[in-house]
Amino acid sequence: MAVAQGIGAALSRGRTWFERDRVLAPVLLSPAVAYIVLLVGFPFLFALYLSWTDATTGNPFGRFIGLSNFALVFQDPVASRALRNTFAFTVAAQGTVMVLANVLALALRKPFRGRGAVMFLLLLPWVAPVSLSTIGWLWILHARFSVLDWALRQVGLLPPGANMFWLGRPDLAFAAVVGVHVWRMLPFATVVLLAGHSAIPQDFLDQAEVDGANLWQKYRHVMLPLLAPVAVVALLFGTIFTFTDMTVVYVLTRGGPFDTTQVLASLAFFKGIVGGNLSVGATISLLLFPVLLVAAVFVLRAARRAEVSW
Repeated sequence: MAVAQGIGAALSRGRTWFERDRVLAPVLLSPAVAYIVLLVGFPFLFALYLSWTDATTGNPFGRFIGLSNFALVFQDPVASRALRNTFAFTVAAQGTVMVLANVLALALRKPFRGRGAVMFLLLLPWVAPVSLSTIGWLWILHARFSVLDWALRQVGLLPPGANMFWLGRPDLAFAAVVGVHVWRMLPFATVVLLAGHSAIPQDFLDQAEVDGANLWQKYRHVMLPLLAPVAVVALLFGTIFTFTDMTVVYVLTRGGPFDTTQVLASLAFFKGIVGGNLSVGATISLLLFPVLLVAAVFVLRAARRAEVSW
């Protein structure tokens, strides 16, 4: 009996010790810390190391050469164009996404027959593997067998036998990449804004309607201020996803024609992995870091403000 009581007391003391914040908090945080260190921190530090060397795939450690890689990248016109394209793609895609997501969120705010089917179709681009869905767009925009060109010919917008060559012309290739990005990111932004709409008290909208406000006035003066914190979070997350994405460019255009659709992520891959110049590829990838750091800070601040607002 005394032994059992002693064991119970020991277990009770151990359980109390484990439940202390200074012990339990590090234990619960340790998986996240390990994930960040192993899958984020180490690759970042290794890329930083590679950028100071002349490492290649044949010699992955190389020798120290200082800032030569950064000077080479900043003098490279292709890298400068890729940087401009990255910002242009992100601004164009996310601007379009936020406008369309607001329209869809307003349309889907109230229940109607078939709303579930519409939501299912809306979410398909987000849940589908990005590589497979982009291959589908590659067929849609094919230079010879484009189903989009066929549809345009059927309605008389293209003469018989004519093709648009969507991925062979710089302006159309830019529009195609932006369009596919919009198609991919629209479900995410719509769902986030729809969740924000569902949290708006109906009493506010009813009061505005009693005061004689129309739909636009209710949206501008009631919905938009309440949706702003959530919309900022959706915008910043979408910006990060678009800014770092290379799959759409890689599958659709390979950065062409003539590097006019090259972005930093794809250029880093082509230089570092395909070209075998690990140091230059790592240097190009580090150009993404300042923008992502600023975006991460804004995401955290916006998320905190959203919590306070709600």
